[in-house]
Amino acid sequence: MAIEFKPSPSLPPPVNSVGAVAWLRQNLLSSPLNVFLTFFSLYIIYLLVPPVIEWGLVNATWSGSSKAECTAGGACWAFIGVYFEQFMYGLYPEEETWRINIAVILLVVLVATFAVKSVNKLYLSIAIMVVYPVVAYILFAGGAFGLEIVETSLWGGLFLTVLLGVVGIVASFPLGVLLALGRQSNMPIAKSVCIVFIETIRAVPLITILFMASVMIPLFLPEGMNFNKLLRVLIGITLFSAAYMAEVIRGGLQAIPKGQYEAADAMGLTYWQSMILVILPQALKLVIPGIVNTFIGLFKDTTLVYIVGMFDLLGRIQAASHDASWLGTTIEGYAFAGFIYWAICFGMSRYSMAIERKLETGHKRN
Repeated sequence: MAIEFKPSPSLPPPVNSVGAVAWLRQNLLSSPLNVFLTFFSLYIIYLLVPPVIEWGLVNATWSGSSKAECTAGGACWAFIGVYFEQFMYGLYPEEETWRINIAVILLVVLVATFAVKSVNKLYLSIAIMVVYPVVAYILFAGGAFGLEIVETSLWGGLFLTVLLGVVGIVASFPLGVLLALGRQSNMPIAKSVCIVFIETIRAVPLITILFMASVMIPLFLPEGMNFNKLLRVLIGITLFSAAYMAEVIRGGLQAIPKGQYEAADAMGLTYWQSMILVILPQALKLVIPGIVNTFIGLFKDTTLVYIVGMFDLLGRIQAASHDASWLGTTIEGYAFAGFIYWAICFGMSRYSMAIERKLETGHKRN
């Protein structure tokens, strides 16, 4: 007799019986040590947070033309308001800042387009990596299409900080990949050159490289020949970041099982085909946290350009705090800069986590 199997009725998902009290007991009050640490942390928060809120919000002064008008006893945010344009754009002509805004909006639109599934990602990447830099440079520097020329010595503030960070990140990543592949290759000369470059750059502080790029290199150039200081600094930052990026990517290449290389060879793929289609996608996915960590470190290290006479966000804040009308506003300036850097670096970190979740293949070790 045939037996008929009936599908079981769909059951509602189980109700989570762990309430707030149970969660607190399990995560914060599970042992005497955890109880002590929990209440000690709450005490530290009680000591720090209310005074900060009172200083930064309750008793803060939000408008004024000098430090003398900040008499409420709290933060003098009027300092930020007066110098806000310089903090954002440096000494860039105020009537021309629309060019920077358009370039930023264009970049945001291009990056956001990656979320559209119907868009060809290859063409979009070429547009961002090749076409956009040319358009952005024309907007920033001028000299074409009737745009006024703006010398790079006037560039500064957050605009210069983001420019140094983005160019350094975009340029150092492919160079780092090539250096990592060269160090892993079987060609003795290429391998030796990559090893010497990587180890030499990693053994020297970034401030030394910036000093060499901005001060020493012109001394070795022929008379009458010179490079723009911004270009020299960008090259130095890119080379410095590429050396660290190469080691991060090399770690990912070493983590790929030998069988993947053998499988690519068995399919008849050339060296570059196997690297681009098989090895590198897996290696880069493994080291996303390390890559983003290098990017974040590079972005924060751009503050060192102040040493060579370039006024990025932090440099412009330090210069403004020396104004006789605003003496004593150093804390407000540093707090503002710290918030900007935190927001950008936190956004980069969260975006990398989203990429990791998107590329998750279920092979992660628990």
